[in-house]
Amino acid sequence: MSREEALLLIEHAQLSSLLQAAAGVRGRSKGRTVSYSKKVFIPLTHLCRDYCGYCTFRADPAADGEPYMTSQEVLAVAEAGRRAGCKEALFSLGDQPETIFPEARAFLRRQGFERTLEYLTAMGRLVLEHTGLLPHSNPGIMPEVDLRRLKESNISLGLMLESASPRLRRSGGPHWKAPDKVPSLRLQTIEQAGRLSIAFTTGILIGIGETAEERIDSLLAIRDLHKKYGHIQEVIVQPFRAKPGTRMALEPEPSTEDLLRTLAIARLIFGGDMNIQSPPNLLSDDYPRLLEAGMNDWGGISPLTKDFINPEAAWPQISVLAEKTATAGFVLRERLAIYPEFSSRPGFVGAPLQSCLQKLQGEDGYART
Repeated sequence: MSREEALLLIEHAQLSSLLQAAAGVRGRSKGRTVSYSKKVFIPLTHLCRDYCGYCTFRADPAADGEPYMTSQEVLAVAEAGRRAGCKEALFSLGDQPETIFPEARAFLRRQGFERTLEYLTAMGRLVLEHTGLLPHSNPGIMPEVDLRRLKESNISLGLMLESASPRLRRSGGPHWKAPDKVPSLRLQTIEQAGRLSIAFTTGILIGIGETAEERIDSLLAIRDLHKKYGHIQEVIVQPFRAKPGTRMALEPEPSTEDLLRTLAIARLIFGGDMNIQSPPNLLSDDYPRLLEAGMNDWGGISPLTKDFINPEAAWPQISVLAEKTATAGFVLRERLAIYPEFSSRPGFVGAPLQSCLQKLQGEDGYART
């Protein structure tokens, strides 16, 4: 699909026809299978040097308490996740807080590290060795040296592009005062991951003030990198949700129709083989409607920990998710933090991860039951 075709469809196509086309493309490649990953959420640090207009995850240093989770806390959460049947350890954290917070630098030095990404690498290795959970980290922009190190202990990595539009960084915009939201830097990280054969998750955040053209350009930028390296295992289409206490607390949220239309366009842009995801907890009880738009994955669902990025939005219970997925005519399958089609590709899973992967993976590449 060309840029012109995508723009024409997102702005003028009848929604029912658009959904039907996207569902048809999904069905020919994915059948009736919809996947999810059972994860435990590890918020390594809430400190971040970015001040995005919609984020409640980030925080400045508190007077009491450590600025990062300690290794004991990380292992305790991971072990609780293992006992609950989780197979993915999702690490989320702010971008390079040590560059602006002396409290972050002091903590890292006490642990024997200089940078947050070094500490993350060590914590991922710790979780992998002690619990067998497969780490997946979302640490922000990363240089190649850190991507190489993280690949040794992370089965996959992620970085939301959010938007390819530099306009959103203007004064007062959603990415104002967010040095890590420069689109070229985020695309550079995604490209470097491709060169290193890292199974990668990315996507867009819709409803933060972008135009239809900018939304399409963001999806096409991701597609261009995937065409070049073939490493993007899933594309997320995530709706903006207004949160009290943020600069964008009073901004309008995208409608369900807008989300469905964008999901369908994403499916048509990427074709049938790409895994397209949208979080069910961000659409309340209406989330089965997302299946109409050609998506095939619900993302990570935790039976234990909340969604720290969207703490107001509770995960659906997995039994309820399975029931509603079945009612919509699909079969829910548990996958791992790496999709089956990537776990078997040469070069994507290093030796340190292979033994843990084999213990958790069934013959068809999905999670062992």
